[in-house]
Amino acid sequence: MPIHLLELKNTPIFDQLLLEESLLRDHTEDFCLINHGSSAAIVLGISGKKEELVHIEKATSYHIPLIKRFSGGGTVVVDHNTLFVTFVFSKNTHSFPAYPEPIMRWSEGFYRPIFANADFCLKENDYVLGDKKFGGNAQYVRKERWLHHTSFLWDYNPNYMDCLLHPKKTPSYRAGRAHHEFICKLSDYYPDLQTLVTAIKKHLQTLYPVIVPLEKFFSQNISRRTTSFL
Repeated sequence: MPIHLLELKNTPIFDQLLLEESLLRDHTEDFCLINHGSSAAIVLGISGKKEELVHIEKATSYHIPLIKRFSGGGTVVVDHNTLFVTFVFSKNTHSFPAYPEPIMRWSEGFYRPIFANADFCLKENDYVLGDKKFGGNAQYVRKERWLHHTSFLWDYNPNYMDCLLHPKKTPSYRAGRAHHEFICKLSDYYPDLQTLVTAIKKHLQTLYPVIVPLEKFFSQNISRRTTSFL
């Protein structure tokens, strides 16, 4: 089955999430969406409570909006140094069942040749190098389709990270660490972001026939969606 590759640059995460919902709900084709950077924002999962997850006064002082996305998963801070990669597939594209754990294992297999580092692995729902997180994941599974999206830390602003509170529920491997001790940045491992993006696209081409889509995928009416500002 072919996959349609949508490559964006500096598209705000709110607009990206609206587009993802459209690709998931309004289309039947398979997609890979890559977005290099966004204006700063804090994105919560659909069931996230901002009072428990965000230092609201700090976020306000930095003029960082809060966004609730349509998928599950944890809370992330994003900005121009974040790389986003999203897959949208029909359930019959792959042989594995469309449940969270098999989807996560598929994604780990997809990224393993790209992050050709012995310390790369999937820990719980995160991509890590050793015991430090560099990629957070969330999913949405419908009757006939599923979506898996990832935010990769190319770099990050420590002040923005300080807007995140220590959540009540954390991965066991975090072991109580503060954000700055728990995460790492890919810029320490790659010469530049484009090298990483090129590696993702080249690997995608080894697995699927890749199609650059027509404008119709961007012109879909996407005004009424679950994604919202808080």
